[in-house]
Amino acid sequence: MHKNINIMKKALFTLMCVLGLASCAQAQKQKEEKAAKALVTYFSATGTTKAVAEKMAKAGGADLFEIEPAQKYTDADLDWRNKQSRSSVEMKDKSSRPALKQKCGNISQYDVVYIGFPIWWNAAPRIINTFIESHDLKGKTVIFFATSGGNDVTGAEKNFRAAYPELNWQKGRLLNSPSDKEIKEFMK
Repeated sequence: MHKNINIMKKALFTLMCVLGLASCAQAQKQKEEKAAKALVTYFSATGTTKAVAEKMAKAGGADLFEIEPAQKYTDADLDWRNKQSRSSVEMKDKSSRPALKQKCGNISQYDVVYIGFPIWWNAAPRIINTFIESHDLKGKTVIFFATSGGNDVTGAEKNFRAAYPELNWQKGRLLNSPSDKEIKEFMK
């Protein structure tokens, strides 16, 4: 009888150890899933995309990085009706890569990178290509968002998937004046 009690105690102890280890492993897995670190990057020529990016970073507890051109765009540069304006010339030339003011030096610490921009000529401005090509985004979840006065994101999404098929693209979205609820749903 005494021997059976000892066997039962050992079995109970072993079972508790196994359950404890499983519980620790599950807690660690949940901690790692919750610890996915997000970065909201954005290029904004007029401030519209910046406002959305700031709301996203706040709502999602993400860090924020502005994609800035080395040479700022003037109002004349942004005149889409002028075929000789800087933005028109850049968008006609698919190989154009406007220089960045600075790179995001700590991008390696992020698991999820949101990239925001205004839609230009049914695509992302060429400086977004500069940003993507200047940073190692492999192994990260990459999600874009855009603002636009009249276009959707279809052209931008198609271009990204064709140009950078090695990246883990998730569905992008047009976010013109989104509500807090829309932003939270998008960032899930």
